[in-house]
Amino acid sequence: MHVTTDQDAFDLLKRLAADQGLDVAGGRVRRTSSRFCLGVEHGDYNGTELFGVGTDRFIWMAYKPNAAGRVRLYSHNFPEDGVVDFALGDVPPPRSDAVAETWARFPYGVDHVLRQQGFALKRGMDAVLVGNIPGGGMSRSASLCINLIISLVEVNGLIVEPEIRIVDLAQAVENEYIGSPCGQLDQTMILFAREGMGTHYDPKSRSIEYVPLGAGAEDFRIVVMDTGTVRPGLEKSTYKVRRAECEQLVGLLQKAGYAVSCLADVREAAMYERILSQFGASHPDLCDRLRYIFAAQRRFYEMMDAWKAGDIGTVGRIFREDGIGLRDQYRISGPELETMCDIVRTVEGVLGERMLGGGDKGAAGCLVRADAVDAVRRAVETAYPRSRPAFADAFAVHTCKVVDGVKVFDGVI
Repeated sequence: MHVTTDQDAFDLLKRLAADQGLDVAGGRVRRTSSRFCLGVEHGDYNGTELFGVGTDRFIWMAYKPNAAGRVRLYSHNFPEDGVVDFALGDVPPPRSDAVAETWARFPYGVDHVLRQQGFALKRGMDAVLVGNIPGGGMSRSASLCINLIISLVEVNGLIVEPEIRIVDLAQAVENEYIGSPCGQLDQTMILFAREGMGTHYDPKSRSIEYVPLGAGAEDFRIVVMDTGTVRPGLEKSTYKVRRAECEQLVGLLQKAGYAVSCLADVREAAMYERILSQFGASHPDLCDRLRYIFAAQRRFYEMMDAWKAGDIGTVGRIFREDGIGLRDQYRISGPELETMCDIVRTVEGVLGERMLGGGDKGAAGCLVRADAVDAVRRAVETAYPRSRPAFADAFAVHTCKVVDGVKVFDGVI
């Protein structure tokens, strides 16, 4: 069943629970969104400020506490794994080979991290899940982690304070338990997303600001182009290499006497030019990573001003410039992603386009005038199968709305 609406999800979750013998009747449904980053992609682990929105591709989870002290879950998206069933506190060790290829590593990781962080889990839950977030580029794993953490904490009558700590817990599930070196962009943009608003995160103060699009902005849409490719986990991708390269450059700068803790600390043009002069010949690739972060960080503030002014054309132009930097300086994109970008760049009404997410594979995205959405879809459906015939039956085009990141439904199951 293709799930497109909340009611579709509710109906399917009821059937799944009955088929799998899981008791969620009278329970709740928690829905967590995907995200669309406007800036700075790959900036989170480099210390930049972040800005993005929640988008309407979701994970829905129906759940209810049980008295068995067990967590029992079934995912419609991974039927081959059957019911994931474990006693609270009895999970495989972190980065275990036994769970490396199963989605069960996420609920296992949530149990492990919550216990490590001092949360007393005594009540289990039955749950069924379904999602329609494309794989790669829209933060499916972060959405799942946030959903599982909030729900398991809730059924145990616990509270996570401050709320930003949920981001830390979700990151720990991926970093410490699974071994994926993700930053905090995805979790932050999903947890705090609000309908019709942009979310601005400042890592220095760990503060969230909601930023409305300025009055008079032309009507536009967010379009996500799933390339149909399957991206491995971040721990197996170029993302891991790029993060290590950035950390390597920070280490070199510190040894050379620069007072930096991350690449975002390189803000002044004089320092930037001095670093390029000192390290450009010996470490050209590392300096290319800095070139992207330095330029993207400067563009970020221009983009924020444009958003507040309702100048969506400038937001789109900066989105495109970031994409070129990700392709040419950060070198995190992939051939199918760039094919999508090349196709939509030729369509009148496309304001900007680039790859999304961790890189290599997955999805690209674009900002499009509302009256050009159909033209974008036609262009992709015509040109992409010709350019990438291996994925002719797997790609998809999604037109997305800006939505709340987390929403709870009662009385629907």
